[in-house]
Amino acid sequence: MMKCANVGRHLFLTLTAVIWIGIHCFSAQARADQDETVIVALGDSLTSGFGLPNDKAFPSQLETALKERGHKVRIVNAGVSGDTASAALRRLDWALDGDTDAVIVELGGNDALQGLPPESTKAALAEILERLQKRNLPVLLAGMEAPRNLGKEYVTAFGAIYPALAAQYDVLLYPFFLEGAALNAELMQRDGIHPNAGGVGVIVDNILPHVETLLAASQTKEDG
Repeated sequence: MMKCANVGRHLFLTLTAVIWIGIHCFSAQARADQDETVIVALGDSLTSGFGLPNDKAFPSQLETALKERGHKVRIVNAGVSGDTASAALRRLDWALDGDTDAVIVELGGNDALQGLPPESTKAALAEILERLQKRNLPVLLAGMEAPRNLGKEYVTAFGAIYPALAAQYDVLLYPFFLEGAALNAELMQRDGIHPNAGGVGVIVDNILPHVETLLAASQTKEDG
């Protein structure tokens, strides 16, 4: 009986230790997760990774690049293929993660492809930026350019949307999301619209300093 009692006591202590270690590890992970900066990438197919595996899409490659530079960050893929700025506005509230610290806005490409009035695109983007500001979320606005076959007047009016909004709402601006990849057949998929994995890598390399500035703005907000 004494031997059984000792075995039982040993099992009890072992289980207690295992439970304590489990709770400690869970608490440590919870603390670690609280230190993680969450950036939501709100966009269309260029963000979602059309034609690419998930780990080659823009949010995944960006997250990997940031972690390699020592940042503790998670990039949430809130890209939906085919979305116009107005469509993204309608899903904005549920697209934002509850722990969102900052947002990258990449929209407008489908508006231009459909030849939508630049003023309607600008109005939808303005509403998105206003809602994000109400949430006190730092924003990096990624610009887009219209196809040249739509005419000089349209191209000029569309291109002017992004710097005007960045100035009006005092948000960070990355002038052209596809910089370095657009019109380069080796970096684009066969449709000539979406970057391939290598093209996304070039986009990430180019936008990375701007995203690091966004991270710094997010951390400043938290410290304040």
